[in-house]
Amino acid sequence: MDNYRIPPDARPAASLILLRDGAAGMEVLMLRRAERDGDQRSGACVFPGGVVDPRDRLAHAHAVGWDDATLARRFGMAEGALDYAIAALRECFEEVGLLLLDAEVDAALAQPWRDRLQRGDAGAADFAQALGVRWNLQGLAYHSHWLTPPGTPKRFDTRFFAALAPAGQHAEADYGEAVELMWLTPAEALSAERALKLLPVTRRTLQDLGRFARAADALAEAQARQHIPLTMPRVGRSRHGERVVVLPDELPYAEIGRLDPTGRGDVCSDIVAGRAVRLSPHVLRVTAHNPGVMTGPGTNSYLVGAGDHWAVIDPGPDLAAHQQALLDAVAAVHGRITRILVTHTHRDHSPGAAALALATGAPVWGQVAAHPQWQDDSFAPQREPQHGERIALAPGVTLRVLHTPGHASNHLCYLLEEEKTLFTGDHVMQGSTVVINPPDGDMAAYLRALRALLDEDLDWLAPGHGFLVDQPHAVLRALIAHRLKREARVRDALREAGAGSLDDLVLLAYADVPPALHPVARRSLLAHLLKLQADGEAATDGERWLRAGYAG
Repeated sequence: MDNYRIPPDARPAASLILLRDGAAGMEVLMLRRAERDGDQRSGACVFPGGVVDPRDRLAHAHAVGWDDATLARRFGMAEGALDYAIAALRECFEEVGLLLLDAEVDAALAQPWRDRLQRGDAGAADFAQALGVRWNLQGLAYHSHWLTPPGTPKRFDTRFFAALAPAGQHAEADYGEAVELMWLTPAEALSAERALKLLPVTRRTLQDLGRFARAADALAEAQARQHIPLTMPRVGRSRHGERVVVLPDELPYAEIGRLDPTGRGDVCSDIVAGRAVRLSPHVLRVTAHNPGVMTGPGTNSYLVGAGDHWAVIDPGPDLAAHQQALLDAVAAVHGRITRILVTHTHRDHSPGAAALALATGAPVWGQVAAHPQWQDDSFAPQREPQHGERIALAPGVTLRVLHTPGHASNHLCYLLEEEKTLFTGDHVMQGSTVVINPPDGDMAAYLRALRALLDEDLDWLAPGHGFLVDQPHAVLRALIAHRLKREARVRDALREAGAGSLDDLVLLAYADVPPALHPVARRSLLAHLLKLQADGEAATDGERWLRAGYAG
């Protein structure tokens, strides 16, 4: 991130993660904040830290270990990065009484300065100059960068640092900001039995630290980090209306950011069946009540259009309540359904087409699958759109048809060209990979179709299950890499076993997948083997699959 600028409504802050080795493993120092009305951090257990003081910049000359220019490059800032590191050490002294200095100082001499710093009567430079010491940044590691969600009354742009606890010193709460101190292993801090109030940043940091048994290992990993991304949570509402903090790696995050960039906090963080969600002026989503292992929260139906003309993409299962929800949603925008478009004919996507067509008089568009197994045998389209065909739904609302076989031979995606949004059906799902089930499923065709989408100008994916997905090209590349990695494991399984049945090979190639999912994984395994057979790397003698050239 180059030329990073702190948002105007955020205050710069710093925090220090202090680590040590204890009898039960690595421990981290945490403090419980005082209870204060109107403070969302009231009573929370956090790491020492606080707001950067403008006077922290005056202490640059009284610090050793880092210089401002070097740290500023890591921060992506022009200058002032060293302010954060000094603030982290100063706040640590103020709140828990621990000093990271280049020389020891008499505690009796330091204590009055702790009080002066807390009151704001002196700054970090004054302390160092008076005691003839320098703030020691040599053992510090830049750990993470968090920004409070937009729309929050108090926002902080916080840089987190990690360090080993100074030997021979005893932490003491100031009983102002900190009312209790505790050295805990990450597991202890996260345990339900302790029921600590943890902010999302604290919880996520503890989860990250839980990977390490020794303090030195955790610190070394932090010091080796080359890129520290900005983590900015967002705020949404659960299906019950409760405030929910959503992190960037959680499924609703991108959609909340699109629908609520300023942080009103009113976007639902759950997929709720039957509830229409306005994704843009030309797109609504209604999810069917058919949750499950294969369908996630349920099948998404999309209404795409403007004015009087709206198309349904994927009418979903034949559920009367879902069809009524679609009719209610289009009525709410004073439109009518004039086309029913189907991505493919698996039984959670197309069976609702016939009843919806009967209710609206809209024609059904979609392709018929090459193989009948696992298909909706009631599907009877009035038109089979072809790859590249454009569908003008309304002025400024144009869908382009993309044939994307692999998950199903008849699979189509629909690209809303004006919004660069691709309705992916099951070609790309959110949070999981799709099953490729021969004979209608074809792994080689699936990979070709994924690669072809890399040539499209895309901003968003609207999957058949889940929320909107951003950074579509990164998602597509990750899917391709995942499939090729799995193919390599299948190749390794053949090499290890020499020959084996699908049941034998799934144990090797899908050892990282829970056994309960092996029957589903077995289908994709067959698709991988058929691709390897076509590539000349595998063969079959009936029930067994063999690596090419195996004579056992």
